[in-house]
Amino acid sequence: MKIGIVAGEASGDLLGALLIKSLKVEYPHLEFVGIAGPKMQSAGAVSWYAMEKLAVRGYVEVLKSFREILGIRRGLRNRMLKERPAFFIGIDAPDFNLALEKTLKRAGIPTIHYVSPSIWAWRGERIHKIKESVTQMLTVFPFEPAIYERAGIPAKFVGHPSADVIPQTPQRDEARAQLRIKPSELIVALLPGSRQTELDYHAELFIETARAMLKNFPNARFLVPLATRETREQFDNARWKLQAQDLPLQILFGHANLALAAADVALVASGTATLEAALLRCPHVVAYRMSPTTYRLMKRKAYLPYVGLPNILAGEWLVPELLQEDASPANLARALGNWIRHPDAARNLRARFGAIHAQLAVNNGERVRDALRPFLRQQAGPDALQSSAPASAALIA
Repeated sequence: MKIGIVAGEASGDLLGALLIKSLKVEYPHLEFVGIAGPKMQSAGAVSWYAMEKLAVRGYVEVLKSFREILGIRRGLRNRMLKERPAFFIGIDAPDFNLALEKTLKRAGIPTIHYVSPSIWAWRGERIHKIKESVTQMLTVFPFEPAIYERAGIPAKFVGHPSADVIPQTPQRDEARAQLRIKPSELIVALLPGSRQTELDYHAELFIETARAMLKNFPNARFLVPLATRETREQFDNARWKLQAQDLPLQILFGHANLALAAADVALVASGTATLEAALLRCPHVVAYRMSPTTYRLMKRKAYLPYVGLPNILAGEWLVPELLQEDASPANLARALGNWIRHPDAARNLRARFGAIHAQLAVNNGERVRDALRPFLRQQAGPDALQSSAPASAALIA
């Protein structure tokens, strides 16, 4: 049986890979086709287009790639309609996936959207488009299904897979051993984003922040996990431009979770990485820059004062957020230094992160299988799909 699937960035690629592995625990012969990153492809998905083409955020930034993205969606739509997958799974990337899902749903192909658009934070009017586009919503946060149920949209909370994969006991010593870091070393993780458009705004900013931190913490070392070859080249170019080759920056190809687990503090671009930092018990500061036009438009549509997921889930300020002009090297270095200078505050923060972790760790793999099983049975018939493993089989990471 063939299933259509699309992920648009590194975080979606991870979610997609875990979803594919979870389904294949019971249904090893499923085929997944569409747009997939390296993790999904390693799990067996076939990618018809490069995922990196979709990894663009912001109104102005999207406009620059609009024709190419539109062409990809048109080509993907036509091929999906021709090949008629049993159902389609759009992983996050709502601006791309919802329009595709609307067409497929009208053509009789069930559509599952995995990771709710943040309609509780901004652009709540999208719920009408979601109702036209989505057969089933799978949410990763427990407060989201009620929003959809009020609008007549089927929705199920499946938890966040990272909360299951990441141990609830901190793994700092093990992470440091893997990276050959001494227990006493001061380590700062720098996560400037997974998209090339994010590196355009953050690469130099994060390097200058490291330089500013060294003035007060001369023994600090910095880990910089980058998701793709393109973003690694961008960061290297920024480093050369700023003549920062002497800074103690260690670039990692991937391994963001390892860097966060090993770090004392982290500077994190807003997004899924802020949740991963919380799950890994890493005190951090959220930073984000985008085009001034995009920022003004997004700010006018926002409902919440927060952008970082730990703050949103807690409903209060747990970690500092410095955006746009406030995200200066001096301000970011000062905010990071505060976590280092106040270990009691950092300890209390880790305890709050633990409570968030427990709330989200609900066996995502099993819940996803349970949510998708009716679609599998509906398309193949109750006897056509035979499990090769018991429903309680553990998720293979």
